[in-house]
Amino acid sequence: MLSINPKEEKTARIHSLLLGSVAPRPIAFASTIDLDGNPNLSPFSFFNCFSAKPPIVVFSPARRGRDNTTKHTFENVKAVPEVVINVVSYAMVQQMSLASTEYPKGVDEFVKAGFTKLESELIKPFRVKESPVQLECKVNQIIELGQEGGAGNLVICEVLRMHIDEQVIDAEGRINPHKIDLVARMGADYYCRASGASVFEIAKPLTSIGIGVDALPAAVRNSTILTGNNLGQLGNCEQLPSAADVEAFVKSASYVSLVLKSSSTADRILALHAIAKQQLDAGDVRGAWVTLMSAQN
Repeated sequence: MLSINPKEEKTARIHSLLLGSVAPRPIAFASTIDLDGNPNLSPFSFFNCFSAKPPIVVFSPARRGRDNTTKHTFENVKAVPEVVINVVSYAMVQQMSLASTEYPKGVDEFVKAGFTKLESELIKPFRVKESPVQLECKVNQIIELGQEGGAGNLVICEVLRMHIDEQVIDAEGRINPHKIDLVARMGADYYCRASGASVFEIAKPLTSIGIGVDALPAAVRNSTILTGNNLGQLGNCEQLPSAADVEAFVKSASYVSLVLKSSSTADRILALHAIAKQQLDAGDVRGAWVTLMSAQN
């Protein structure tokens, strides 16, 4: 494995490696305004949320690595400590990319990229109408992390008002990932789309305590068929199937057929592990447990 000391590498190299490995990253499409009232719009992928009460989001307009200059967004939030964080959906990603062009100070990226200005309710910077979620924020604090090229500037923002397109809300009042269709930043020129087949669910172990991978039978833990993800699924179960469930499966026609086809016990166990993997990959954890426990018969 490659081992790198950041202090011994050029900033551009470290920057590239970080962006390629810490990914995908959400995008803060930040709308700010200067003291003369000139709007600015620019995307930043050093961004995330860090608190719900109070609601806090943080983004970082870093110093440019090539010449150590600061960005207009950073200068604006120091002069007028307000910002609208607009999220970026797939429908607007090309326009967002265009807005990242380093136009001269005073050029309106709303106009250049073809976005529509919406007046905010509580702060001066405009919202992006095309964004499905717009967060009006006040800047609570700016932390400069260094004075050299590539150094970040943490802009800590408190959300004062949220604007959410009702079309992205599901029946339970939650934001549907397929409807909001967000994009995220990868390394180099790569992006990813957080919808469709790329979105999946994992049951959170919040209300139950799983038995853990260490409690799995050795034959399951050391399986040559099951993956680490499969073991994690099995270890997240709080209660195993009953002996009656396993007995019913052992008496089933499919199990009997499998036994007849197996040339040895080892062959039968491998076949059962393969079946369990298919069940786990399909999300049928209970069925996989029944299959795996039947291997002990």
